[in-house]
Amino acid sequence: MGGDAGADGPRGRVKSLGLVFEDESKGCYSSGETVAGHVLLEAVEPVTLRGLRLEAHGRATSAWGPSVGARVCIGGTAPAASSEVEYLNLRLRLLEAPAGEDVALLQPGKHEFPFRFQLPSEPLPTSFTGKYGSIQYCVRAVLERPQVPEQSVRRELPVVSHLDVNTPPLLTPMLKTQEKMIGCWLFTSGPVSLSVTIERKGYCNGEAIPIYAEIENCSSRLVVPKAAIFQTQTYLASGKTKTVRHMVANVRGNHIGSGTTDTWNGKMLKIPPVTPSILDCCIIRVDYSLAVYIHIPGAKKLTQELPLVIGTIPYSGFGRRNSSVASQFSMDMSWLALTLPEQPEAPPNYADIVSEEEFSRHVPPYPQPPDCEGEACYSMFACIQEFRFQPPPLYSEVDPHPSDAEETQPVSFVL
Repeated sequence: MGGDAGADGPRGRVKSLGLVFEDESKGCYSSGETVAGHVLLEAVEPVTLRGLRLEAHGRATSAWGPSVGARVCIGGTAPAASSEVEYLNLRLRLLEAPAGEDVALLQPGKHEFPFRFQLPSEPLPTSFTGKYGSIQYCVRAVLERPQVPEQSVRRELPVVSHLDVNTPPLLTPMLKTQEKMIGCWLFTSGPVSLSVTIERKGYCNGEAIPIYAEIENCSSRLVVPKAAIFQTQTYLASGKTKTVRHMVANVRGNHIGSGTTDTWNGKMLKIPPVTPSILDCCIIRVDYSLAVYIHIPGAKKLTQELPLVIGTIPYSGFGRRNSSVASQFSMDMSWLALTLPEQPEAPPNYADIVSEEEFSRHVPPYPQPPDCEGEACYSMFACIQEFRFQPPPLYSEVDPHPSDAEETQPVSFVL
């Protein structure tokens, strides 16, 4: 049962009041979906009531600073910085007094009151709770009784705004390169360079991000490469902004000595369970980024930061990957598809390229010394010239010198 509330009143006692959703296994709801369930009421004795209503609320709130009316050191009051945006506000009457009467009489026992309503079709930001604000949705059942305070039960309504990482902007590869000179201008010890690439911008919880990086250490110091995923929360209230940033996952590489290079060929960094990116709320925003940085003793670290979007609809595979790193390579090498023939062709005849006249023009006569006889007295340079213009062997698809054992190794492409 979603919740319980009990109270004694002058006109009957309610043992419990609860609220359950029709599908309790449903993890979250989205804009345009239907929310259904029951309000459960158990009465020990006859209960008089004015009615039973259901409320659904959803709002984003952002606030910080002294509360309104709080005393500050100068003796005045300072209002808190606060903003609020409403996304959901509806009421349903589940039970009313009969026509012409002020109250209704509910007999002892267990009672169920079904409810059903549809969430707005406009985008609803994902539920979130942070340091300076929150985005919350709830469903509340309120029992209206005469002469006694209202009884109510409340359930959180988790909402998610779906983000599909298969959209072209989120399939775009990200690449950054930077170089940093270490030391003062008179005592420089050499640069440290960093180049980072990831296959796409959009990922989902549980995925691992393969990081491709090349670190060249031309300085005299021992450096350490690291990578981390950061979450940045941005709050807007009363025209002011607050930002909270913290690390959610990280990985470390090996030490890189002076004058050496290290390469990450898809070093994995797994995304832990985190709130998806919130990009559609005007007062609260949640962004993510991948930072690859080089820790340099005695100097400011060299950092490359790539934006990330944590979505809810996972990557569907190679077929939709038209903007991935592999596709980028195919675009860069697309000229191959236009120039390579389907069947290999033999090279042109050497005689068609170098004529006898050109051959003789490039091989000047060299007189033999008077004491030399035979082929052994040709000049070395003349031999090189003649060798340079010798025709290549005839083209053949059959190896004229086959090896005794042929080694075959599987070929794979890392995408």
